[in-house]
Amino acid sequence: MELRTSAGTARGVDRDGLGVFLGLPYAHAPAGERRFAPPDPVSRWEGVRDATRFGPAVPQGPPAPGAPSPWRPEDGLGELTLNVFTPDPGGAGLPVIVWLHGGAWVRGSPRMPLHDGGALAAAGAVVVTVGFRIGAEGFLALPGAPDDRGLRDQVAALTWVHEHIASFGGDPGRVTVAGQSGGAASVAVLLASPATEGLLHRAIAQSVHGGFRSPAEAAGVTARLAAALGVAPTLEGFGALPPETIVEAVGRDDGPTPLGPVIDGDVVVGQPWEGIAARPRPDVPLLATWTAEEARAYPLPPAGTDPADVAAAFGLDRAAGAAYTAPAGDDAVVTLMSDALHRLPTRWTARAHAGATWTAELAWRSPLLGACHGLDVPLLLGTLDTRPAARMLGAPPPPEAAVVGAAMRRAWVDFAATGDPGWPRYDAGGTTRRLDAAPSDVDDPLAVSDAIWAQAGERGVS
Repeated sequence: MELRTSAGTARGVDRDGLGVFLGLPYAHAPAGERRFAPPDPVSRWEGVRDATRFGPAVPQGPPAPGAPSPWRPEDGLGELTLNVFTPDPGGAGLPVIVWLHGGAWVRGSPRMPLHDGGALAAAGAVVVTVGFRIGAEGFLALPGAPDDRGLRDQVAALTWVHEHIASFGGDPGRVTVAGQSGGAASVAVLLASPATEGLLHRAIAQSVHGGFRSPAEAAGVTARLAAALGVAPTLEGFGALPPETIVEAVGRDDGPTPLGPVIDGDVVVGQPWEGIAARPRPDVPLLATWTAEEARAYPLPPAGTDPADVAAAFGLDRAAGAAYTAPAGDDAVVTLMSDALHRLPTRWTARAHAGATWTAELAWRSPLLGACHGLDVPLLLGTLDTRPAARMLGAPPPPEAAVVGAAMRRAWVDFAATGDPGWPRYDAGGTTRRLDAAPSDVDDPLAVSDAIWAQAGERGVS
């Protein structure tokens, strides 16, 4: 399938009537003098672009122990690319959904089968999946280099979409930015950024998290990594190292999210909910979602752990442990950790937004990990037969997974098309859609949790 676009002619794949165009460049390779620099946009290419294969992944390690990394050292530092899935290559006016993957800012790629955009596109939208710099290449704080390069890449990708998506049947005036976990935090940053004025018109944030670092904290990460590598904590010191050397050293001493957004006062002005409050966008509808048992995807404390100890680990008064035990019983630790890591950051983001807001809680429980963090991704994208999905759903997945996923796709595409997913607004009365085999609308399910944190004087997770 060949398509003449405003960026050049692309040769893609006809996937049962769906036009798939892979590896389209939106920025030059961040290598050589461009390494650790802002993205250098690609506006056009000459000749016919082979768009039948994904572009290279960005430097990163394996997504899980024993799993292969989507990036290999021989890939080097390639072009920054995106992929377009369109149900009507010759059409016009379809809503657009730009998907930003998660991965704690150090892993993830649109070339991973988990993030295939085909099923979501088949529901009636042009879907764009984006590769952007992560890890040290995207987020290591270096004197003389701009912070938050991975987020700047996302803005460059949105600019490309605005300029060229009409050639693929999309409406540049109806662009929804959607993402999960780190991708959801990215959505919050983009929603609050003046650089995205006119580039995004709806926002979907699935399982937001905080943990953005201050400049001093980011400098500490840089210093520790430089010491481990035996180089100066400078642009020249890190620039002399091949990316695989840095990838191997990242994360040894700085927790599960060793790198990520820096509160630089430019791209990022605070934690996700703080940025949205500081730079309100009342014109952009927001759909904010979480899973009911986010923490089940993470290592949990041993059975019998006192919830008071877990509360203290998250900076709460120990009395908060009892406050969680009263309503949650044996699930108190899972509930507390789920709130701290994703559920409350998502709620805070929803409540901080100045525009129309909807919320949803994925309550359907997978056979292996319940309603855990990340379950929404294979359900929404219809990638139920992938390796990450199998760790939650088993193989084959239960039939209900396809039912819940289809309902999510319908709601997400309706939101992209109209700015309304099909249930009452959250900001009008606290109603939240509970996504299950039989969906329902419920009163704000996180009100009690938020009250516990407010009583403890806490707002935000570092």
